[in-house]
Amino acid sequence: MSEEILVNVTPMETRVAVVDNGATQDIHIERSTSRGIVGNIYAGKVVRVLPGMQAAFVDIGTERTSFIHVSDIFVPGGEDRGRASDSIRDHLHDGKKVIVQVTKEPLGTKGARLTTELSVSSRYLVFMPLTAHVGISQRIDDTTERERLLALLEEGLQLEEMGQGSGYI
Repeated sequence: MSEEILVNVTPMETRVAVVDNGATQDIHIERSTSRGIVGNIYAGKVVRVLPGMQAAFVDIGTERTSFIHVSDIFVPGGEDRGRASDSIRDHLHDGKKVIVQVTKEPLGTKGARLTTELSVSSRYLVFMPLTAHVGISQRIDDTTERERLLALLEEGLQLEEMGQGSGYI
């Protein structure tokens, strides 16, 4: 069984194909004109807190400062399933460094929308480092398969000590 990864890079796009025994298994195409920042994780610095809007502007190194609302601040072990309290000043202040993930692209004169609830997605698994939730995708309808996958995931987490306190779907 031979598996190959073929990569073709041009100035306009990058193409990646996974070939297994001569048969194409997967193809990924990324065009430079449509490359976005949604899902990217940044170490940002709070530039300005707006208590009247319950929001803050965060510099993540892009052209414009990005925006985070108090409802997008995740507090592990906090009330209301980890959501932040009422006041933005309880969580952020000017100059504070914060790890954020982009949830919405910048549009026009507005910067990107951010969250502190991080998640890293792969083809079959979503890793949530700040959440202790373990679950199976709702797209899987078969209850037997859901139970089997959940048992596999829990077994893997017991073997892996790094999984303590982290969430997976």
